[in-house]
Amino acid sequence: MTSEKQGEYGRLNPMLAALEALVKCESPTENLNACNDVVRLASDIATRVLGTPAEIRQIEGRPVFWWGAAQPDVVLLAHLDTVWPIGSFTPLWQVDGDVLRGPGVFDMKAGFVQALFALKGITGSVALVGTTDEETGSHASRKLIEDLSSKAKAVLVLEAAIDGKVKTGRKGTSMYQVHVHGRAAHAGLEPEKGINATVEIAHIITALASLENKEKQTTVVPTLLKAGNSANTVPDYAVLDIDARSFSTDELNRVDSAIRALVPVHPKARIEIIGGLNRPPLEITSTLELYERAEKVAARIGMPPLGHASVGGASDGNLAAAAGAKVLDGLGAVGSGAHAANECISIKTLEERSAFLHEFIKDLLND
Repeated sequence: MTSEKQGEYGRLNPMLAALEALVKCESPTENLNACNDVVRLASDIATRVLGTPAEIRQIEGRPVFWWGAAQPDVVLLAHLDTVWPIGSFTPLWQVDGDVLRGPGVFDMKAGFVQALFALKGITGSVALVGTTDEETGSHASRKLIEDLSSKAKAVLVLEAAIDGKVKTGRKGTSMYQVHVHGRAAHAGLEPEKGINATVEIAHIITALASLENKEKQTTVVPTLLKAGNSANTVPDYAVLDIDARSFSTDELNRVDSAIRALVPVHPKARIEIIGGLNRPPLEITSTLELYERAEKVAARIGMPPLGHASVGGASDGNLAAAAGAKVLDGLGAVGSGAHAANECISIKTLEERSAFLHEFIKDLLND
């Protein structure tokens, strides 16, 4: 961005500088070195913005950014990992008018920056926590999030907004791997002596379609599929990943029972199922109180109504709610294209959303 262009945004410059540094520090979840780098960078930025560095914790070998109280009443929850392998999103940083593009800018490095600047001048029992394994299920950070949330008065999740709206509902998620063990044979000479794992997986994929419930918005999606070792061999092994989501815990339990009851068509094939419920649903009962309070704060500072929505994607807000916390999600960036090549945010909304969050945090701390 040219200095002339930066000047157009006035006080936003420090926010854009911080965001540019974080976005250019690519941090795919699977790359532990990259995740360590981005947390160290975030701590350096916190020192410049807030005057003190963040604590860098290690949870099961993964870095966690922590700035603020040790046992906060108000938790600002974020993540610094992204879905983008290093070098896979180009250009790394592009500004076109109000539109800013880059890997992870929407999901969710802009939200992290908004939270960091919202904390300027805030005193009280509040902490900003940034994990690095959210995109792959928060396996290392789950207990930390649950423990924090169970003792907090409010958990504010800096995931991106949906069309500018905060998120008061999220589907729960279940993740499975189905492993099929068959028997190899020559595909040309004696295929009848084999047990074809690919064929078995095909039957399973067909069966999964019947588990969906459109009325309740329950989805059961076969995703990654791997089978076979060579083009002229009956596959003796296949593995299928399944992504199941629903707003209803009962629905997730129904799907779970059905998947665990899968049996092979060939009597000598063997099915092994790994996985299960990853995140429970985030329900309106956990979010309505904070949402109504947020709208009052927005009105008081002259901001248009936030609006709210329920979405299919899960977040660490699901874990916080399951631990008993009052939660409000989607307080981060305004933009679009999460996990997609068109990922982008609106620059002009960065400051106003951060200013709103500042007032909301103060309101919550005044209880």
